Amino acid sequence: MRQIPVDTSAATVMVAKTPQPKVKDRRTGEIATDIETGARLMTVDVMFAADEEVEILSITVPEPGITGELSMGTPVALTGLIARPWENDFNGQRRHGIAFRAVAVTSLVGAAARAKAA
Repeated sequence: MRQIPVDTSAATVMVAKTPQPKVKDRRTGEIATDIETGARLMTVDVMFAADEEVEILSITVPEPGITGELSMGTPVALTGLIARPWENDFNGQRRHGIAFRAVAVTSLVGAAARAKAA
């Protein structure tokens, strides 16, 4: 599956919804885990603003990659963000979209306070 790196250096990114466990199977409530590490996966909705446009993106992140207090409006840094196009057939209808995944989502609140103190 193709993975496209996303450059976030010119974007403003803030938490739109606090991290939630990513549900693998809604019928059973099973939580998704990372295939390689076994870490529990979380979903973080962020406001991604760049080039005078704003979008809400749902980003999948391994739980150990979530750092700091991530409440609504918290500015964050996204490490290793990739976009992955997907397509499937569901009940006879073809669906497609883009899934986003990051290695880490880190609060910038502490970094901003440290920068002001310096």
